[in-house]
Amino acid sequence: MSLADPQVWISLLTLTVLEIVLGIDNVVFISVSTERLPARQQPAARRLGIGLALGTRVLFLIAAVWVIGLTVPLFQVFDQDVSWRDLLLLGGGLFLIWKGTHEIHETVEGAGRARSRASPAAFATVVAQIAVLDVVFSFDSVLTAVGMAQHLWVMITAVVVAMAVMLWAAEPVSRFVSQHPTVKMLALSFLLLIGMALIAEGLHFEIPKGYLYFAVGFALLVEGLNQVVSRRRRRARSAQSGKKA
Repeated sequence: MSLADPQVWISLLTLTVLEIVLGIDNVVFISVSTERLPARQQPAARRLGIGLALGTRVLFLIAAVWVIGLTVPLFQVFDQDVSWRDLLLLGGGLFLIWKGTHEIHETVEGAGRARSRASPAAFATVVAQIAVLDVVFSFDSVLTAVGMAQHLWVMITAVVVAMAVMLWAAEPVSRFVSQHPTVKMLALSFLLLIGMALIAEGLHFEIPKGYLYFAVGFALLVEGLNQVVSRRRRRARSAQSGKKA
């Protein structure tokens, strides 16, 4: 291996971009999960959650052979092989669907109720939820890294850079989601979509990632246009109020 080899740097750049894309679902989940904590605890929970995600990915990369071994069939159900990876994907998908549905219910039905104070146990619960989902989200990340790069340092560097981007993006994303109820509902819908995709993958029904990213991108575009229109309407109302005054 030579650092002067352009293939090494191309693989590092490509893998870093892919790791950032694969980390989007992590950022959405962390933003939604920490939103219920007191404001002073949210940054610490986000940093800890992303730190756990980084640690999980690096450990999985070091133990890449073991991770790949988790795809070996354990047993069969209706002539379909089932591996540890399938079970983890199914469990993670079901958890995301439960989490998304629960948060949507609380957002809609509990909109008029005051938010209860979160206890230290609640902080630990949120971090534990993030840690569990980090394991599920790490599978795609690690398998992609192993499939694209031949050198461990390239894989770890790409993951570290992607986690740094997540750490930078988590704060503004969380703040934006918290301040805009429609964006929060959209983020919760993303959790349901990701959950269904994980369940499908666990059942060996492959959904091309491009379809998911297009759906998410289109929804974000529509919501972005909605935010622009709403902002212009507020400015127009403010201007009219100023003239009347």
